[in-house]
Amino acid sequence: MSPASLDEALVTAAQGGSTEAFSRLVERHQQPLRAFLRRTCGDWAAADDLAQETFMAAWARIGRLKTGGSVRAWLCGIGYNKHLTALRSAGRERARAQRYEDDREITLDAHPEDKLALEKAMAELPADQRACVALCLAADFSHAEAAEALDMPLGTVKSHVSRGRARLLQALGVCDDAS
Repeated sequence: MSPASLDEALVTAAQGGSTEAFSRLVERHQQPLRAFLRRTCGDWAAADDLAQETFMAAWARIGRLKTGGSVRAWLCGIGYNKHLTALRSAGRERARAQRYEDDREITLDAHPEDKLALEKAMAELPADQRACVALCLAADFSHAEAAEALDMPLGTVKSHVSRGRARLLQALGVCDDAS
């Protein structure tokens, strides 16, 4: 039996629910798939993880493989898409980490006494006002986003932020030139 016809028979059996047939497909194609992924991503451990994810996805999608289609090409296509998804995810994670570090550096520049005074002043604000200030001034929410998050009218959020900001500046002994 030729390799292509053996693959076709194994695919047909796997599509019928045979885990043994699918296991044989994995045995036949795992080394070429891993080699492809290792060359593609340049990281052996990541390639092995992607290969595992590829085979799990392939088992879930075995019914989509067309009769006569190349199993190896199909698996490499799934693996490559998994690789691209991992790259996008890693890029988003790096961006999140960079934003965190940038925000952290800004916070670390403040004097410890100022941080303590700010925390004390925040604690003295009424709960609703504190929540609005925390979202709009500390977390960069728009007033509309804060209103939605806190289920408050937009005008109330704006008032809370304005009053809370004024109280914080007063507690810190900072002159408010914006007024």
